[in-house]
Amino acid sequence: MKVKNPLLCVDMPDPDLLRVGDVWYMVSTTMFYLPGGPVLRSEDLYHWEIVSYIFEELEDNEAYRLQNGKNAYGCGQWATSLTWKDGWYHACFVCNDLNRTYFCRTREVEQSGWEKTWVEGIYHDMSFLFWEGRSWIVYGNGELRIAELQEDLMGVKQGTDRLLLETPSEGLRLRCEGCRAYVRNGYLYLLLIDWPEEGVDGGRRREICYRSRSLDGPFERRVLLNDDAGRRGCGVAQGALTDTPSGEWYAMMFQDRGAVGRIPYLMPVRWEDDWPVLGENGKVPLEWEMPSGKDAGKRDGGSVEELVISDSFDHSENRLALQWQWNHSADPEAWSFTERPGCLRIKNLQTASGLLDARNTLTQRTGEPFSAFAVKLDGSGLKDGDFAGMCALQGFYGQIGLAKENGIWYLQTVVKDADGSVRCERIPAEEKRIWLKTEFYYSEQREEASFFFSSDGENWTPFGNPVKLKFTLDIFMGCRVGLFSYGTVQTGGFADFREFRRICGG
Repeated sequence: MKVKNPLLCVDMPDPDLLRVGDVWYMVSTTMFYLPGGPVLRSEDLYHWEIVSYIFEELEDNEAYRLQNGKNAYGCGQWATSLTWKDGWYHACFVCNDLNRTYFCRTREVEQSGWEKTWVEGIYHDMSFLFWEGRSWIVYGNGELRIAELQEDLMGVKQGTDRLLLETPSEGLRLRCEGCRAYVRNGYLYLLLIDWPEEGVDGGRRREICYRSRSLDGPFERRVLLNDDAGRRGCGVAQGALTDTPSGEWYAMMFQDRGAVGRIPYLMPVRWEDDWPVLGENGKVPLEWEMPSGKDAGKRDGGSVEELVISDSFDHSENRLALQWQWNHSADPEAWSFTERPGCLRIKNLQTASGLLDARNTLTQRTGEPFSAFAVKLDGSGLKDGDFAGMCALQGFYGQIGLAKENGIWYLQTVVKDADGSVRCERIPAEEKRIWLKTEFYYSEQREEASFFFSSDGENWTPFGNPVKLKFTLDIFMGCRVGLFSYGTVQTGGFADFREFRRICGG
């Protein structure tokens, strides 16, 4: 089987891998998008599908409801660790805004809504570790610490937290973090990233390994990977190792790739003198052959579900496909597939000043190098001050849709630029039912989204200015396509969407 990198051309950061038998599971970060903690499944490490979410929501508070000017952008679920023990699947992650570390478990990994509990405090970028019959988490930034877990892995034993390893700081803009811990041939391995300062060793993220035969050290250190796969300054690092039932080893690491997000690469691993050697000749291979004993892309006789999909919205119950996530917590009373069959109805039950505090915005990932999506909007249910349509959702965002003011419907675009200014263009709408399209362009030379409208869904007219997209740390997620409806002055309006089309990408 030929592997092409990057492996998944969509935002899928902080991967951790778990093999149970001949099936692999991967968990990733989606922060404030809910449901959260996506779990993906693969039978060949190459084709992946979303099968469940660890949790439906973290906390029912004003920030996650996008109320009173509060939000959880850049917060929520971070860098989850995944493991299996005694018939239970376990996950652990931090939530910085709540100052909590969550411990979750389930016996049915492909069912959403795991049992969860939390402890006060941040065990940053933790990894499960099983060592000499005891269970631990290793965590930290620069100063790596270790704490013993309770027998059920659902909490930390008091009084067991201690320093494990102090990592260097000189010449680094980011000290070691992103821990993944492994045991092999009597060695404990800690895989981490660090980020040298500009001009030092490439000035990009790189993968580091510490190993020891004891929790008390001494630890040996080695740089495992320092490569940008042709994208200057963007190191491929931070992720997980895994093996196969027949003994091969592989690594999944991600790369910052601009506005589209953080994207994983798959590479071979071999062992030399009990050190893992990643990639080929110190580089991430862009194409390579991987042995496969299964029909590629197949699962139980059927095809693997794609990570980004079209959706007719013709559903008999209010249940979303797993590819969809809400921006923050959704109000279950504010959306429906059943009120108007064949449509997604989004109801404006709370006002918003703009897209970033609009509740019940429904999203999917976008993919590089090009993605395009279309949807049919019926805006006849809008009230004065309402705005509904399709968006490119990131810190600097763009929207196209129908707005209503003083009894008149307008075709409108809104773009928030990098300088913080918001530009609006609009013309009177000829119809209250209209097709909308957004195109996403991702390359080192061009990162933007452009907007179009149509009366028939076939012949498209560009409208408004493109939005320049940019990955920013305040949002900390790749750009998404979204469907939104909100009122700016009153509640009670609604918008109906039908026939969401993934035209290209993802």
